[in-house]
This record gives sequence, structure tokens and C-alpha cells, in this order.
Amino acid sequence: MDILWFLPTHGDGRYLGTSEGARAVDLSYLRQIAQAADSLGYYGVLLPTGRSCQDAWIAAATMIPVTERLRFLVALRPGVTSPTTAARMTSTFDRLSQGRLLLNVVTGGDPGEAEGDGIFLSHDERYAATAEFLAIYKRVLASETVDYEGKHLRVRGAKLLFPPLQRPHPPLYIGGSSPPAHAIAARDVDVYLTWGEPPEAVAAKVADVRRRAQELGRTVRFGLRVHIIVRETERAAWDAAEDLIRHLDDASIAAAQNAFANFESEGQRRMSALHGGRRDKLEVSPNLWAGVGLVRGGAGTALVGDPETVASRLRAYAALGIDTFILSGYPHLEEAYRVAELLFPLLPVSTAAKRNGAVDHNVTGPFGEIIGQRYAPKPLAATPRPPRAPDAQ
Repeated sequence: MDILWFLPTHGDGRYLGTSEGARAVDLSYLRQIAQAADSLGYYGVLLPTGRSCQDAWIAAATMIPVTERLRFLVALRPGVTSPTTAARMTSTFDRLSQGRLLLNVVTGGDPGEAEGDGIFLSHDERYAATAEFLAIYKRVLASETVDYEGKHLRVRGAKLLFPPLQRPHPPLYIGGSSPPAHAIAARDVDVYLTWGEPPEAVAAKVADVRRRAQELGRTVRFGLRVHIIVRETERAAWDAAEDLIRHLDDASIAAAQNAFANFESEGQRRMSALHGGRRDKLEVSPNLWAGVGLVRGGAGTALVGDPETVASRLRAYAALGIDTFILSGYPHLEEAYRVAELLFPLLPVSTAAKRNGAVDHNVTGPFGEIIGQRYAPKPLAATPRPPRAPDAQ
């Protein structure tokens, strides 16, 4: 599994929908999260995009010199940026980061935000423009000189003098639940992303994109974007989920849901339909909780439970063909550690350091405070977890 974390450039805190327990997301805080993800062995971090966020490219670029291995999943915005400008940005970032760039193709689902950026296209037209964008963008990054004339875009003699380090281009990711999104995923990208829907819904989307790709002679990988609320016991995890939304009132939920209703995103519609704005039936599938989506757009579900249960749910998604997991939790700094410490030992994580009894403590440890200023703590593998009493959900 490639497990990524999240840089919350739109804000962070202990609770949703309130300023209580909120944090200033400044350079120092983002650096702390990025360095934690880097040292803990996360494959990379996703940066959100849109007018509610700080700019993803600039934020990611500031993290290059303070991290070593961490990759950055940054948004490409067809219609907002020209394909040739985006190609130069891509190449520069990829070269300066030594090949640590990943690219998230975002068409945008909020008409109001799109119009603010000068985009006055319908949902399907935005995907048509995205297809034209990628046709130019990928060829330019492959060092071709490109002449192209489409309905939405036109270039003549487009070229790139400094190619990216990753050839022919850094990996491309895309989300989207509509047929046009699936068509682009099958034809143009490397990884198709879905938000955390119940497994049967995810399976249907994976099957459709895989079928479309096979018809084109292509293979696409698959990823899941979901929040995580993991604690040492099941009861503690569900208590943490309820605590996350304890400051939400009905007016805040209604305002958020009214805003989301104006989106043209099929994925957002599906997220909102999971809970219908109601707080009384938020567990929409075993251990899949839709409380985050009451006020947060985009990814609105969380896997909730003890480490063994959450790991089992993630493995169930992996069995559907998912190999990339983009996780997050509130607050993002502390939860980056919690997820890595509780879940990584239970999962086939691609890059995480193995912090267990096989670690050479003369080189990398010991881990934990020295006991009595004399004795190193026993390795984790030598300290089994006590049996867990069953908890009511």
C-alpha cells in the first residue's frame, strides 16, 4: 500500500465547524506535519485546492527543502492554468524536488468558485476542456513540439526546454464519479481516486474504470481518500468521532449542506446522500462514519475503530483493487503519528520504517523513554497488546 497523509492548507483544529480548538495553519505548522509524515514513512501528502485553501503549489514548494523523501500530490487545474504553463511548473517542481511530485487533476465542482476563476463551462464541458488540456500537457512534458486546435484550447509550437525528472511525466491522479470523469481516468491518468464510500459502491466504480481502461488497452491503479479515527479501543474511537462534531449545531449543518447542494460534482452529491444532513444515522457501512461530511466538502467519511478493525477495513478496500490510500485526521499533526503508530504495523505499507522487534536499536533507537535512567524499553514486538474487551457501538 502507498499511504499518503494530508496537509490541511484550508485550516485545522480539534473540532469541526467551530473556532474552538482551531489552529493557525502557517509555515511552521505545515512544516511540522510534512516533516512528521516524512519521518514516519508516509508515501506522500495531498494538498487541497480551491479558494478556501492556500495555494497548493506554493505551499508544497516551501516543503521541498525541509523534507527528504516525501512526495507531494498537487492539483492541476485545467481552465485555471494553461497546459504549457502547468507543464513548466510541473517540470520545475519535479526537478527541484528530485522527482517527488504527484499530480491531481481537478476539474472543479463548485460553479460559483469556477466563475470566480473565469470559468463559465457546464460540468461536461469542463471535462471536455480537461481532456484537451491533458492532450497538450502530456505531449509537451514528453518533449514534443505541439500544435493543437480544439474546441476549448489552441496552441502552436508549444514546447518545454527543461523536461521533468520523472518521464514521460509525474504520475497523474484524478477523482470523479460521473461518466466523463471515468472516461478521462481510463484514457489519461495513472491512478483513479474515489472518496470513502461503502465497499460495494467503490467496487462498482473500480469495475467501471477498469473496464473502460481495458477497452483502451490501458491499466489504471486505484486509490481511496478517507479520514481515519483510530484509537486503541473501539469505544474510544467512536467517542473521538462524536467529540469531533460535538460543537456542530443544526444551523451550521444546514448552511453547509445548502452550499454543497449547489455543486455540480457527482461525488459531492454521493457524499451528501450518505447522511442526508442528519446526525442520527452516520454509520453508513460497518465502521464507515459520515460525520465529517456534515460540514466538510469533498471527502466526508472516516473509518472508525480500533487498529485491528480499521486495518481490516482498509484491507477489504485493497481486495477491491485499491493500492493507494490518502488518509487524514483532526488535528493532522497528532493524528499523523497516531495512524502511523497504530496502523502501519498491521498493513503492508510501501515505505514506512519498520519499528518493531527486528529494528537494530543500536542504530535507530531505543524507542521510548529509558526506564530508571538505565534500561531500554522492550521492543514493541515483545510487548503484546492485552486482549480487548468487547465494546458497544
